[in-house]
Amino acid sequence: MVKRTAMPYPGQPFDTPIPARLNRWNWGAFFLNWIWGIGNNTWIALLMFVPFINVVMLIALGVKGSDWAWRNNLWRDEEHFRRNQRRWAIAGVLSWVVVFALVAYSATSLLGFMKNTEVYRMSMQEITNSPAIESVFGKPIEAGWFVTGKVTVAMSGGGQAALNIPLSGPKSSGSAIVQAERVDGKWVLNLLVVRPDKDRPPIVLTNRKNIPIPGQATEI
Repeated sequence: MVKRTAMPYPGQPFDTPIPARLNRWNWGAFFLNWIWGIGNNTWIALLMFVPFINVVMLIALGVKGSDWAWRNNLWRDEEHFRRNQRRWAIAGVLSWVVVFALVAYSATSLLGFMKNTEVYRMSMQEITNSPAIESVFGKPIEAGWFVTGKVTVAMSGGGQAALNIPLSGPKSSGSAIVQAERVDGKWVLNLLVVRPDKDRPPIVLTNRKNIPIPGQATEI
């Protein structure tokens, strides 16, 4: 049976401790964790699938990854080890860049969808045409980019919508709370409340179902 050896020195026993100059934080192990573990014969990385332990394991892979990779593989020399781990690090960084890009794209698409809904357009028309809102916010009144909430439409033609629209103007800023429903194929605003900043009372533009509004409200 041939004894496994590890480099950089011919005949050096397998599982030889890593030289101090190579024992540094391993970005490939940190970013790719269990994938890096399989590629580097470091099966302890599969603990990433265990809840709670995976949080500790992520840090452990960054700290101990280089040592584990050195011990668990055969390397021609130190440069071979450096090149290999550098490739893993580059792959890890690129993978996370792609993930963040996809998340950002999805979030941007969702926010753009909210601004393209009829409920949003109806709400902003009511807001920009309101003298009461203009007196508090000034003119022009603009909506922020991060419009949040949800809009659902049923196959029957009905639907529900709830939006939170950030607002800003020359005098003040705040947000609008919108609740709407789709009846016979048309959206109806059930609630449209604008909340100015600086502890000013909310301004109720529409409240068809007499929904309780926290704070002193000015009915329009």
